[in-house]
Amino acid sequence: MASSVPLLGPPEAYRKSESAVDGTNSPVESKLENLNLNGGSGRGGRGGGRGGGGGRSGKSTRPRFGRTENGSLTYKAAGNPCLDFFFHVVPSTPRESVVKRLRKAWRFDPLTTLKLICNLRGVRGTGKSNKEKFYTAALWLYEKHPITLARNARVIADFGYFKDLLEILYRLLEGSDVRDIARGQWQSKKRSYGKGDVRKAYFLAKKAAAKGIVRRRRRRGRVVIQPPPSKKTKSTVPRRVRVKRNQAKVKAAKEEARVKRKEKVISKATKAFLRYLSDSDFRLLHDSIAQMFADALKQDLENLSARQFRNISLAAKWCPSLDSSYDKATLICESIARRVFPKESDPEYEGIEDAHYAYRVRDRLRKQVLVPLRRAIKLPEVYMSARQWRNLPYDRVPSVAMKNYKGHFVKHDGKRFNKYLEDAAQGKVKIAAGALLPHEIIADLKSSSADGGKVAELQWARMVEDMAKIGKLNDCIAVCDVSGSMSGEPMEVCVALGLLISELSEEPWKGKVITFHEDPRLNVVEGKSLFEKTEFIRKMDWGGTTDFQKVFDRILEAAVENGASEEQMVRKVFVFSDMEFNMASGHYHYGNYGYGSRGYGYGYSDDSGDDDSSDEYYGEEDGGGRVDGEEEEEEQRPVEGWETDYEAIQRKFKEKGFSRVPEIVFWNLRDSSATPVKATQSGVALVSGYSKNMVKLFMEEGAIADPVSIMHKAIEGELYQRLVVCD
Repeated sequence: MASSVPLLGPPEAYRKSESAVDGTNSPVESKLENLNLNGGSGRGGRGGGRGGGGGRSGKSTRPRFGRTENGSLTYKAAGNPCLDFFFHVVPSTPRESVVKRLRKAWRFDPLTTLKLICNLRGVRGTGKSNKEKFYTAALWLYEKHPITLARNARVIADFGYFKDLLEILYRLLEGSDVRDIARGQWQSKKRSYGKGDVRKAYFLAKKAAAKGIVRRRRRRGRVVIQPPPSKKTKSTVPRRVRVKRNQAKVKAAKEEARVKRKEKVISKATKAFLRYLSDSDFRLLHDSIAQMFADALKQDLENLSARQFRNISLAAKWCPSLDSSYDKATLICESIARRVFPKESDPEYEGIEDAHYAYRVRDRLRKQVLVPLRRAIKLPEVYMSARQWRNLPYDRVPSVAMKNYKGHFVKHDGKRFNKYLEDAAQGKVKIAAGALLPHEIIADLKSSSADGGKVAELQWARMVEDMAKIGKLNDCIAVCDVSGSMSGEPMEVCVALGLLISELSEEPWKGKVITFHEDPRLNVVEGKSLFEKTEFIRKMDWGGTTDFQKVFDRILEAAVENGASEEQMVRKVFVFSDMEFNMASGHYHYGNYGYGSRGYGYGYSDDSGDDDSSDEYYGEEDGGGRVDGEEEEEEQRPVEGWETDYEAIQRKFKEKGFSRVPEIVFWNLRDSSATPVKATQSGVALVSGYSKNMVKLFMEEGAIADPVSIMHKAIEGELYQRLVVCD
């Protein structure tokens, strides 16, 4: 049987038990006998087909009205499920909400949704670098459309990196929340006493007890009074015997820990082995990923032999090392090794047992493939592990690695590293910044930073320089929401993106930002260093309000006072916010239902969360269209002057003689269901996320058509055209 199995794993996961001599099977083999190895999904016989219906691509729906957290009239959705997914999915969006929006979008337009999933991960181009939400979407894609995920594996790796696919395999085996659990355990461990603290407390307590002192120890908010322990009687057992007993106890504890670790490794390997054999969808994805790595590594070996070092990919960097955590959990190294060194490739593999063959090719993968390739691409980890700090090429260190390792560089090679930073500041050498998000750079601007913030300053300058080469932002200004609802990571992102727009803008708007206020003002960003600039924006007065209309009232007043023409008016306004604007009106009135500012009417919902229960786009059964027997609702329009914030701004500009409103880019930074405009609104864009890449959409000449057009522009690159929907 072993010769027919394409994957073995470690010997313990497949080895026959001693009872096989008597004709009985091992526990693993007993499980294998009940599996269908010739096909079948292992998930209830689920076959091909769409599963979610054909969708109704391209047909938008009428959005419903709702209100923001602060009472302002807004839409609950844009009227296009794909656009809602594009606009509302941000790093803080709960997993359940992502899945709901994903399900709606896929029914509406599968191919566009697949592109939007990859857009979440995109590190380069116009991607959002939202890794966690991409993993959530990828796991949903595996459950609903596994063939599509497997067939697009190579393209997906190009949006992010090879490691993404390993992470998907890992989460499929260990659970979608495995990283959340590990993160929680780590935080709990950090909050507990360290070994040094415990040891110190022990000896202090011992000393206090010897002096007869009553210890007072505070734990969890209360004082615990502990009397000194009674004096111990001297042991009659000789010290030599006690030491020997203690050594035996320690040895037994170490052996027990070793056995548990071994059992854990075997358990993971067995789980992966059985899943591979029993689940055809998992096997397809596993094999696709292994083949992708094998093809890339073989091509890299050819480039290495031809000394074409710049053509070598990063497959060797992200391929798991033998017996690493990924390899132990997924058995992927064996699958890769079998494809790089198939049995027919070498006569020495003929006639040997499959287990021996698997061992040999795994070892060859390490020695003949990974080691030389990793040395050729000059990975910083190779030099660091070998303690060859003086040979480390700093100009080849990737942006994320530079951010993470700079402390080690300062500690072990400070003089040469500081010289490199000085050369980078003078433009003699380059420093990488491409894969970092703007707020990740400014997060390093702390006084405790090992390099004093030098790396962050240089990486920010490199990012602005690279963005400026793409294009310009003519007549643009940023509106930054630094209100209380934006506290935490959204605030940091708002500060970073607002500063980025101000530095990319041309005069007269360069270096200026606006914040929400009862009396909005045009603020000139003060400070010479990056730290001073970010602190200035973070501490700007927001006046206790997020009145969106006030900002445009101020822009309009300034234009009227200065006699500005339409050509002199600011052309584009970036609004970095959570879209929870203040109510600027007194009451609402829908149809025959009148009510106060906190009331409700037909077609109006107070729920600020994801309104999935009503299934506003289509019925659950038919996968497109309305629920059977349900009349399609007419869009409920407010009367007697009631309007959304954007509609009010349009009216005010028209009253002052301006035929158009400045183009607005609504940039969502926090989980919210508030949608400022409909999908068909011209002159407006709806984008979201923490990445600078989305700014590139607005650095070209030409007016903003509408939110849907901007969404499609974000997913029109060459890489997106390689994506295909297969099931």
